[in-house]
Amino acid sequence: MRVQIQKVPQILEFLKIKSAWLQHCKTTSSVCVLNSKDALHVAPCRHSLDSIPGPKNWPLVGSLIELVRKWGLARQHEALIEYHKKYGKIFRMKLGSFDSVHIGAPCLLEALYRKEGMYPQRLEIKPWKAYRDLRNEAYGLLIMEGKDWQRVRSAFQHKLMKPTEVAKLDGKINQVLADFVERIGKVSHNGRIKDLYFELNKWSFETISLVLYDKRFGLLHQDVNEEAINFITAVKTMMSTFGMMMVTPVALHRTLNTKTWQDHTAAWDRIFSTAKLYIDKRLKRHSSESSEDFLCDIFRHSNLSKKELYAATTELQIGGVETTANSMLWAIFNFSRNPCAQARLLQEIQAVVAVDQSPSAEHIKRMPYLKACLKESMRLSPSIPFTSRTLDKETVLGDYVLPKGTVLMINSHALSLNEEYFDDGKRFKPERWLQGKSTINPFAHVPFGIGKRMCIGRRLAELELQLALCWVIRKYEIVATDYEPVESIHSGILVPNRELPVAFIPR
Repeated sequence: MRVQIQKVPQILEFLKIKSAWLQHCKTTSSVCVLNSKDALHVAPCRHSLDSIPGPKNWPLVGSLIELVRKWGLARQHEALIEYHKKYGKIFRMKLGSFDSVHIGAPCLLEALYRKEGMYPQRLEIKPWKAYRDLRNEAYGLLIMEGKDWQRVRSAFQHKLMKPTEVAKLDGKINQVLADFVERIGKVSHNGRIKDLYFELNKWSFETISLVLYDKRFGLLHQDVNEEAINFITAVKTMMSTFGMMMVTPVALHRTLNTKTWQDHTAAWDRIFSTAKLYIDKRLKRHSSESSEDFLCDIFRHSNLSKKELYAATTELQIGGVETTANSMLWAIFNFSRNPCAQARLLQEIQAVVAVDQSPSAEHIKRMPYLKACLKESMRLSPSIPFTSRTLDKETVLGDYVLPKGTVLMINSHALSLNEEYFDDGKRFKPERWLQGKSTINPFAHVPFGIGKRMCIGRRLAELELQLALCWVIRKYEIVATDYEPVESIHSGILVPNRELPVAFIPR
């Protein structure tokens, strides 16, 4: 299953890599102070899109051959770091017909944030739109634009972005975590877990399903029902097929009824049918009740149609499974290589949470070192190395005038490893984030994106990860079984290049 998760088509990776960074005419300090050239004012020295530096652009293929020859698609995130070193904080790159501008400086991200319009645009996911149009289904938050996007986001925002509302979900999160830490003991051999990533995906899937549908699929128990397997398989099939159609005409796939299109459509059919089943059950069960329920509250207090609720919920579930599991995977690895940080975190947990208590959202408020550890892990080992924006108007960034429709790639991974912004940036140092000591520019670390279109599930994901670390660290000592290098490879998200050399030793 882990292999299936990782095998997002190579072309999907094209879409996320496409731009590297283009350097200012002058360098900036580590604080990257916003100046007149970076901010809202029109720069006195303005240059066109064509003047942005970048790797050699060959006819038809652009920079693709150079990228593949030097790094390979699995290490494209490393290529972007090198391109930024060579070309600067802003650069332009074409991969085939895909043209994009890459940015990698806090001042440029801040300038972009300040110039953001009412309805920021993301990269268009054409295969998802094609399926919705075929089946007459609504668009979700990842593919909606304009006023409709704002209306649907507003409906979910209260439940997902308000801390007091997210805190109410800690009981359900803990219910799954209790089973997960018990399962670690059952499936480990001498502390080692075969396919740890698979186990973490089970945990994250169970958690988001319980939050959304109040439904446990039994993935952390011995017998997994067929319905759960079919749903998970459908999600993986959908993810493994849409990448190809991002760079080849979707209309052609649909007209020729290619296997890629057939598999993609069948997968979405399964996803939607399952989601609709459980959403309808929730709505029916709570239609006459005043008790709080995640989905019912959203539907009851908004003007969403049923179809919009279906679409937004399925996308939320898909988006919240693997990235959360991946972040936990890297956190486990980072703690295994940093026993002093792990010991300090254990002390904080024991000082805040009584032995007979489960950690709660209220406890998390008194755990600054826990939060610092998670931020540092996501800085050093992010799940997603870059995000995108499509400019909805002509925009000045640095010394360049970028026309409407320009695709921007925000290279957060390269930014977070830049020694200009993070001293000793390759080391795991949670202390850098502690209040009163941190002088880090807030735009130097953007794991969930920036602005109005930042990940709407951010607070939920953070709470899941924070509580999970409390449960796991309190129950087990995470130790490294070897200290050979573990590198990240790009497979839609950044994954380890080998099974993590970690073991869980009961305390």
